[in-house]
Amino acid sequence: MDIETFRAHCLAVKGASESLPFLGNNVLVFKIMDKMFAMAPLQARGGSACADMKCDPERSVELRERYSGIGPGHIKTAMTWNRITLDSDVADSLIVELIRHSVDEVVKALPKRLREEYQR
Repeated sequence: MDIETFRAHCLAVKGASESLPFLGNNVLVFKIMDKMFAMAPLQARGGSACADMKCDPERSVELRERYSGIGPGHIKTAMTWNRITLDSDVADSLIVELIRHSVDEVVKALPKRLREEYQR
């Protein structure tokens, strides 16, 4: 998957927004309800585009053991964020599923009022 396709999938999420909030404007950040669910450097590191997404810690372990293209995320808590190399052994369909999973992880951590608002 290329970065533009990844971006399109993130923006297709209900209520998603994108921004460039970090100094240097070189990392795309995707949010719902003002909470980050994914981020992607605009310049590929080592020639490969990648993205960081939230993930259930137990699932993170399983994914990291199974795919060489999934490892600990940068900047965020190691077991709750994964870095996915977009052009690796991770199928596009799994990347799309992981975007949805990341959104679900953000939604379940929202206060009840915001969770209900988002789920309407």
